[in-house]
Amino acid sequence: MLLNLPTTLTWIRIALIPAFVGVYYLPIEWLSPTQQNWTGALIFTFAAITDWADGFAARRLGQTSAFGAFLDPVADKLMVAAALLLLVQMKRADAVVAFVIVGREIAVSALREWMAKIGQSNSVAVSTIGKFKTTAQLTAIIALLLYEPFFPGISTPVLGTIALFIAAALTLWSMFYYLKLAWPHMRDDAGKPPPAGHSD
Repeated sequence: MLLNLPTTLTWIRIALIPAFVGVYYLPIEWLSPTQQNWTGALIFTFAAITDWADGFAARRLGQTSAFGAFLDPVADKLMVAAALLLLVQMKRADAVVAFVIVGREIAVSALREWMAKIGQSNSVAVSTIGKFKTTAQLTAIIALLLYEPFFPGISTPVLGTIALFIAAALTLWSMFYYLKLAWPHMRDDAGKPPPAGHSD
């Protein structure tokens, strides 16, 4: 079944990406910079909530599927990549830090796909490190998108920048953690001949 509640929430998250990006390109007569910041931060926050909600619904309603398992991380990575590109363009995030985070997502996604092909997908399941990384990453992006005073005494630019560097550090840590778990399988596979018809 390609369309159930969890998958619908994931599709909504994907549909929000152009709306989220478009907010920052609207004429200033339509939305002031402050309104853009609040609107963009709220859309991203709502998207993050749908990410939690679709996972909860899938488990609670027993509506897990292979397609949903594929689509959910794709939606997450597209939203995060779009947000980071916007932040770099607006000079609120360092391009190197953004590259580290996006590059890690691509590398780990490829690693998980390969591990799934050899029947070892559980070997690179989401770890506690990965959950901390996601928390720091979401905190950083929301704070840097907002870029406005929120709580007295808390600077969202400073909070977002610190959280983004923490997310980047945890990103590298979790990537090496996954590579360590996958290394025995990579070593064993290195000596095997490629499948018929395979070419580099």
